[in-house]
Amino acid sequence: MKAMILAAGVGLRLRPLTDQTPKALIEIAGTPILEIVIRRLIKAGVDGMVINLHHFPEKIKEFVVQKKNFGIKIQFSHEPELLDTGGGLKKTAKFFDDGEPFFLHNADVLSDIDLVKMCRFHAEKKALATLAVSHRESGRYLLFDREGLLVGRERTTEKRIEWAASPVDPVERLAFAGIHVISPAIFKNMTSEGAFSIIETYLKSAGQGKKVLAFNTNDCYWSDIGSAEKLQTARQHADQRGLRQ
Repeated sequence: MKAMILAAGVGLRLRPLTDQTPKALIEIAGTPILEIVIRRLIKAGVDGMVINLHHFPEKIKEFVVQKKNFGIKIQFSHEPELLDTGGGLKKTAKFFDDGEPFFLHNADVLSDIDLVKMCRFHAEKKALATLAVSHRESGRYLLFDREGLLVGRERTTEKRIEWAASPVDPVERLAFAGIHVISPAIFKNMTSEGAFSIIETYLKSAGQGKKVLAFNTNDCYWSDIGSAEKLQTARQHADQRGLRQ
């Protein structure tokens, strides 16, 4: 199985930590979060991955080389200009040429989500994309119907809802965890160019009747390290309880 790790972010909210260090190499309990993510993906069956780069790309490359690519095939996709999640994935489409589902995983996400179970769920449901989601506070929500199908998204700060097709009632508002399982058929629906969010492609696909499904992770630990406060919380959790890797 293959995977892509999104590691191109600048980490503006983590400055000054990211003034000299890429966000993906910030340490949690003495281990760069990128390594934690890579090892979790390998444990889930990944034997090849691509990592997108932008901020201090050579430092990430050097780190991976020092670790001897963690014993798997790892490629890099350099983005001179940030392409966002959709544009970044589209740039690497040729890597996913085996016709099999793959993981897309944010580099700044710390979790104990069962990736094997998530992948199995995706296959059983024959989904185009499966998104790890949960009930938690967020400035942005994905909206799902009673069958767990994506029907829209909500930006709470802007008080705006974007529907995949017609409005649906009732809906379940769930926060996205930044972990996806995706079937390669998604690339046919990526008609946008340059920088764009993959959520746009998901909404377009859902509007065409394709399965973009919620994978509920309410019972799992999850945190990102997008801010100094979140980073501190994640470090405390790792120190106190550790993570299942």
